Amino acid sequence: MTDTTDAAGPLRDPGAEPPAFPQEKAPGCPFDPPPGYRRFQTEDPFARVTLPSGQRARVVARHRDVRAVLDDPRFSADSSHPDFPRMFPRPVPQVLKGTFPRLDGAEHLRYRRMLARDFTGRRADELRPRIEQIVDARLDLMEEQGGPLDLMEALAYPVPSTVVCELLGVPPEDSPLFESRTRILINGRSTPEETLRAKEDILHHLEGVVAAKEKRPGDDLISRLIVEQVGPGLLDRAEVAVIAWLLLAAGHHTTATMIGTGTMLLLEHPDQLAALRADPKLIPGAVDELLRHQTAMQIGMNRIATADVTLGEHTVRAGEGVVCQLATANRDAEIFPDPDRFDVTRTARGQLGFGHGPHQCPGQSLARVELQVALGRLITRLPGLRLAVPAADVPFWHHLFGIHGVQELPVTW
Repeated sequence: MTDTTDAAGPLRDPGAEPPAFPQEKAPGCPFDPPPGYRRFQTEDPFARVTLPSGQRARVVARHRDVRAVLDDPRFSADSSHPDFPRMFPRPVPQVLKGTFPRLDGAEHLRYRRMLARDFTGRRADELRPRIEQIVDARLDLMEEQGGPLDLMEALAYPVPSTVVCELLGVPPEDSPLFESRTRILINGRSTPEETLRAKEDILHHLEGVVAAKEKRPGDDLISRLIVEQVGPGLLDRAEVAVIAWLLLAAGHHTTATMIGTGTMLLLEHPDQLAALRADPKLIPGAVDELLRHQTAMQIGMNRIATADVTLGEHTVRAGEGVVCQLATANRDAEIFPDPDRFDVTRTARGQLGFGHGPHQCPGQSLARVELQVALGRLITRLPGLRLAVPAADVPFWHHLFGIHGVQELPVTW
């Protein structure tokens, strides 16, 4: 971009280098966004920044502006655009390039409609009894083993991974392969070679699952796509494998991270934990508050303007990249009073933890039920639950891209 005008308003010294983005969190504050982000929100809407790739882009941090961008078809999710904002300082495989999350308009909607019936709120509620069985089985194993143990490996990863594998029709014994490869894909420190190899491993395995389902269909999503979409020629077999991969990746890692992060947040806020134990009816609302306060997707809702777009007093020019900062939007005091306070009695409707607009996470209803069941059962069955290490020693995902949350969570009871 060579435009030297600043259509979005004053940005410090017009001749100065735009600040780097993303920024590091403050030491000792893993639960809060980097402190510099508040300036973007309160002082400099649509601030121009420099990304690790060297590109210039706009950071959108206010709740109303993020919603407006994600709702506007003039902001494209197509990462094949030459000016699409890239977060990596080196070339890496664009694992989502060409997949339906990176499509716009009618083509994106076509794929979402294929999946709609499996991810409604009603379908998620129908799955609740099975999710309760899965959670209880994992808690039984935890009680049998005894602490201390890593809650991520014992509960947080296995629950959503098992649920999405059953939904898709993927054999449960395949779950560890998908979990390990997905962690490589979402880790901003993976090399390009590691990223590409992990994607190929997953797709190769899923292509085998698709081939098996074609010979012997079952009562699952992959079988339904084969019958309803591949049969009439609306999809090919490779596309079914890609869709299954996307749902596996999105369907377990973010939810697992939120189970772990939510547990630690509750243990660090014993008054809030006590409120939930005293009144379990608060749990659904507490999950939305958790999604607001600890937004899993720190980076990822990037867009490219395909036309000049004026939002309020600010204009984004065609060809400019935009980074929607969901975590900061979820701490917007205009929408959520005292936004840095974690309050399980808060009405957090309108939180943007699942994004917004046409590309909003299709699995949000299922994720909510998984979080409600996992956290509700955990704090009820293990009343003595506590951290097995000092809070400062709990490792978080420290890379700046992708998923926010605890990496391991040593607990005992």
